Amino acid sequence: MSQPLYTPDIHHLITEDDTPVDNLPSEKQQRLLTEPLYSSWAGPGQGRSFLAAANVGIFYLARNPAIVPDMFLSLDVEVPPEWWKKEHRSYFLWEFGKPPEVVIEIVSNTEGEEDGEKKRKYARMRVSYYVIYDPQRQVMEDVLTVYRLSGFAYERQSATQFPDLKLGLTLWEGEYEGRHDRWLRWSDERGEIIPTGKERAERERERAEQEHERAERERERAEQERLRAEQESQRAEAERLEKERALEQLERERQRAARLAEMLRKLGQDPDQNSRG
Repeated sequence: MSQPLYTPDIHHLITEDDTPVDNLPSEKQQRLLTEPLYSSWAGPGQGRSFLAAANVGIFYLARNPAIVPDMFLSLDVEVPPEWWKKEHRSYFLWEFGKPPEVVIEIVSNTEGEEDGEKKRKYARMRVSYYVIYDPQRQVMEDVLTVYRLSGFAYERQSATQFPDLKLGLTLWEGEYEGRHDRWLRWSDERGEIIPTGKERAERERERAEQEHERAERERERAEQERLRAEQESQRAEAERLEKERALEQLERERQRAARLAEMLRKLGQDPDQNSRG
């Protein structure tokens, strides 16, 4: 990341005020929009970095107050190693050299100006995509509204995919951290939900279990084949022994008949004639 040509004085800026402002649903939703990107997203491309953050101030002018989106995503930027320094603790446009690609606002009351002043500020900042998520429809007609920057203002787009970012957004109903609700989730370029780290680990566990079960079935099948082959071998061996016993019995009968014929000859009788008679 190149150094800015001009670095304004920021000592007077308030980068954080330690005032709790979020409600429980919004806090969970913010985390659901950031954590999966780090735990499961392949990223915008090989060798490309990104920054996903929630409730962090964005300064596009060297004056207070900053604008604090519920979540933003910025591609091809890196947080400096000395991130505890004041000049690195917030998103200063002159430090990062560009605005975020996506900003998401979660509506929790009617006082946030999400479709008013905030939208105008993000347009002036040149944020490519501005998303308003209004789960209770408090200020918007729709739960999910996506704007794309066109010129110097936003135009609403019906699609919730961002092909140039290899990302999309979708509404998903399910359980997250013990709460069943409808959530806003990231999807990949194929439209598939990007899982959380826990979901990915669960899928890996299920896949490992399925693989184990498959291997166990293969082992049982191989064992059944072995037993079948062993039974077939035993059956063949039994048939062979039975044939040998039958042949031995025939041989004994032949030998007995030969001895009897010899005795008859010694007595002056022709066994062949007797048998013909």
